[in-house]
Amino acid sequence: MTHSLHTLRATGMLAALIALAPSLSHAAVRICTFPGSPSASLDRAVAQAVFARAKLPFEFVRGIGEGDDDGVSLRELDRMLTRDCDVIAGFPRSTVADASGGKMRFSSGYLRAGYVSVEAPGTVLQGAAKRTVAATYASPAQLIAVQRRDVTLDLENSCASTVDAVATGRAREAIVWYPAVVAYRLAHPQRSFNIAPADSPYAEWHLSFAFGAKAAASRVLIDDTLSAMRKDGELQALTKQWTLPAQKISTGYLDKPSQASPSFSGIMLADANASRMGGNIKVSNEVGAEPPSFEQAQTAHGKTLYGSSCAKCHGAQLQGVTAPALQGPSFAPAANSHLTVGGIFTYMATNMPADRPGKMKDQDYADIMAFLLMSNGYKPGPNKMTADIARASKLPLNAGPGH
Repeated sequence: MTHSLHTLRATGMLAALIALAPSLSHAAVRICTFPGSPSASLDRAVAQAVFARAKLPFEFVRGIGEGDDDGVSLRELDRMLTRDCDVIAGFPRSTVADASGGKMRFSSGYLRAGYVSVEAPGTVLQGAAKRTVAATYASPAQLIAVQRRDVTLDLENSCASTVDAVATGRAREAIVWYPAVVAYRLAHPQRSFNIAPADSPYAEWHLSFAFGAKAAASRVLIDDTLSAMRKDGELQALTKQWTLPAQKISTGYLDKPSQASPSFSGIMLADANASRMGGNIKVSNEVGAEPPSFEQAQTAHGKTLYGSSCAKCHGAQLQGVTAPALQGPSFAPAANSHLTVGGIFTYMATNMPADRPGKMKDQDYADIMAFLLMSNGYKPGPNKMTADIARASKLPLNAGPGH
């Protein structure tokens, strides 16, 4: 599509949009961003370019704070898109947390922004740092890092401090969102890093626009504009510095960028043969390992506890909102699971809920685990599952026969 044809099409769509949503012809679309996000400057730049090209009047209003430690619920996001703004720029979405179930509607993604494994070449590591892996607390990075064997986890409060843990030699490796690496390099251009993808179902995310009810009619026009900007290269030019290099399908590692490319200056990608980064810890079903038994009654109690302590971030239907889904193929695949029942229980009982880790009794966590097992196809039995039984289970968390 040529730019002139796109302009004609956009003009026609704009006229239809005004007819469908008269309020947009009189008031600017209010756009919020997440100021605490490493990609905030990019989100603002992309929003400005896209809405200007779509010829939609817009204004940037108050940013969305980094939020409480216990996350942001769908209800809060829906309310924000009614009271404070019409569109959220830089909304992260994933197959493990797609924010479905609310009133928001989403554009296509404008940036793939996955989690990566980071090392700092030439950094001298001392003592415990040699076995330390840094990750951002209460994020997908923590779920990815917890799979590492025989390491000490350094849980940091921000993406920036997670990258800094590697840069300053406090950790040998960091699991972090890729835009955080770009933002750190912009602030510290002298730093260089080795980067490899974090091979995990929790690693793949993209940024998009989230639309509230008042701006929902503009979504089609924005998607059309994004498509045109992809075709003529404008979107790639805007996001070039923030874009992950293409992955090699055969190896799962990132392609080495051209030496002439300024986008990855100071970032060296790990050699696929020598690197140990980015690999999942695969587990196999031990001989004789059986699903831990759990009672129907405890799943009902677990569902109640889940609703009060977990649903805000993981979704009322376990679909994932601001935290990963706890049901479906990413959490309990049909085969080759990367998580064991005991591993996910130990992680949950130690780190969840995010605002008050470990606040519940051991048996409460066991009841929630029973609810999760039933939600992923496992069948209740005659015996109650205790915390000790759940913690000791080495069974890969594959979807049960009911799924």
